[in-house]
Amino acid sequence: MRIPLIAGNWKMHKTVAEAEAFCTQLKEAVAGVSGVEVLVCPAFIALAPVAKVLKDSDIKLGAQNMYWEEKGAFTGEISPVMLKEIGCHYVILGHSERRQFFGETDDGVNKKAKVAFEHGLVPIICVGEHLEQREAGETNNVVAGQVRAALEGLAQEQVQKLVIAYEPIWAIGTGKTASDEDAQEVIGLIRNLVAEMFGSDAAQMTRIQYGGSVKPGNTAGLMAQPDIDGALVGGASLEVESFMGIVKAAK
Repeated sequence: MRIPLIAGNWKMHKTVAEAEAFCTQLKEAVAGVSGVEVLVCPAFIALAPVAKVLKDSDIKLGAQNMYWEEKGAFTGEISPVMLKEIGCHYVILGHSERRQFFGETDDGVNKKAKVAFEHGLVPIICVGEHLEQREAGETNNVVAGQVRAALEGLAQEQVQKLVIAYEPIWAIGTGKTASDEDAQEVIGLIRNLVAEMFGSDAAQMTRIQYGGSVKPGNTAGLMAQPDIDGALVGGASLEVESFMGIVKAAK
């Protein structure tokens, strides 16, 4: 059985002090909550302090990005070795903002995913289409291409552990959300593609999230779909009350 994963991607929000205060409250709020996995992904500078706050809790820690080398002359980058040492369990790869603003490619996402597994990190691989692509009827081709490229060369046992996040780019931070049925259609396509590439057993174990203006009010409908296994949450993950509303709705 796939356990829903509710992941908060804080992007470039929260100082260290704000992150520590948030996670102190979140620890209390999730106490006793079962049937759902909770993850927070702070900015790099807050990872180590947040790891200390979350110690002895069930809340997982993740990073928003990483580089594919262990060390070297790569100014401004963070290595998987550093993330693992801090206590990260997950790492987000290929988010649309990384692709749009920083030139990340499908090939780069694939390289990062392979290295993440080498260092005991679970990749959350983001895929999704632009509004123009959706209106042109290209959603399935675009998303399938991203999934194929990201998973190329991975082993079946790795694919069973990773997370794929379908985030229609036109819904991120816009207040627009794909309908429950639209989200299920694309995520069902992704699961079928994973089955085609790695077998039905792997496909049934791979968790596939939805992301894009997820809120407490629309979570239950999305989570009721057979192939949606949680959410990658942006703005609504910045307040404990709204984030917990999503966590509870996903149970």
